[in-house]
Amino acid sequence: MKLIALAILGFAISAFAQTEVVTTAAQTSKPTSSPKKKTDATNKNLFGPESKNEGPITTEIYADEASFDSGKNVGVFTGNVKVFDPRFNLQSDKLTVYLHKGEDQGLEKAIAEGNVGVVRDRPDPNGGPPTHAVGRSEHAVYTATDGSVELTGMPKVQQGLNLHIATSSETVMVIDQDGHLNTHGPSRTEIRQEPTGEKPGSPAPSPKP
Repeated sequence: MKLIALAILGFAISAFAQTEVVTTAAQTSKPTSSPKKKTDATNKNLFGPESKNEGPITTEIYADEASFDSGKNVGVFTGNVKVFDPRFNLQSDKLTVYLHKGEDQGLEKAIAEGNVGVVRDRPDPNGGPPTHAVGRSEHAVYTATDGSVELTGMPKVQQGLNLHIATSSETVMVIDQDGHLNTHGPSRTEIRQEPTGEKPGSPAPSPKP
């Protein structure tokens, strides 16, 4: 079946039969003068921070197979799906991408299914390194208008040492564009603290008789 290329959606097959798709959405900041060098997906850190772009937002999608419907502006990706976006990183078994219609065909919504893992960074108000919010679930929906990621299907989110786990299949967790977590439904939270440890050279306490 012949694949129809969308006006802004590029499509290429690598030497390892992996599909790579790049979508670009314009934003108000000035575009960079020099083009970026493309990086192989195998060298990217899926759960690491991505540098913020001052130019258009570029979303890179890697998958084993892809199909496009130009009439509906929809792309479906299956098999080892990985998404790299300055706003989030994601992996799943299947991904359905919806693009804006008209001249602006940037990312509108993305629906991930199966073994979903998503990462968002929460900025430090004091200027320190961001806190990673790592979410896992069976289903996730990213909405570009408000930048939220909704996790369903027994989701769990880890922020630092703390772990937030759904205790009901009806529980919904939402990570907003700033990395804040909101939970709707029953859940359990595990707050962990590293042991302080003994100071070097301090005597061990003697056992009681």
